[in-house]
Amino acid sequence: MAFRSEDDYDYLFKGVLIGDSGVGKSNLLSRFTRNEFSLDSKSTIGVEFATRSIQVDDKLIKAQIWDTAGQERYRAITSAYYRGAVGALLVYDVTRHVTFENVERWLKELREHSDSNIVVMLVGNKSDLRHLRAVTPEEGQELAEREGLYFMETSALESTNVETAFKQVLTQIYKIVSKRALEAGEAAAAAVPGKGQTINVDEVTATKKTGCCSV
Repeated sequence: MAFRSEDDYDYLFKGVLIGDSGVGKSNLLSRFTRNEFSLDSKSTIGVEFATRSIQVDDKLIKAQIWDTAGQERYRAITSAYYRGAVGALLVYDVTRHVTFENVERWLKELREHSDSNIVVMLVGNKSDLRHLRAVTPEEGQELAEREGLYFMETSALESTNVETAFKQVLTQIYKIVSKRALEAGEAAAAAVPGKGQTINVDEVTATKKTGCCSV
């Protein structure tokens, strides 16, 4: 593959990390984007983001992942950051059942502020703390199936499934975008006028304006 600059990519996807404070969202992000983990990481204030590019098929996808603060006092400023997001990792801590109980509240908020086609993965983080586990994998899987989410348990500390979780979300987004682009192309091909057919310029202009295949 030829060298590509930081600004050279085929797709730019915005994703968000949501969930209660202290579940490990920031460490999941730093592990995925920089392969780093900090035992004394501070709670996120407001919103931060990091980027990383991955290859899917023959396309270079740049992921812009936003890490949202879990504390209630920051909820007002983070709701605006859902807009434009095409993927989300909804994170809970497998050692703190209350963070799992709050998943449905986070999911409700996400669905209120984001596109209906957003790809969501439920993530049970800190799976390395086996002796402190309070939420079973079966509980997580059951909730994910009930809500139509992808599901995975991760450990940012041990780097278990972190790469896989992010890449699966980005790959699913890419599949949706590719399918829409293909359908739009087929529709355009079917609409090509036959010989001698009159073309309405206004209709062509309108098609160009509304033909974007954003998620």
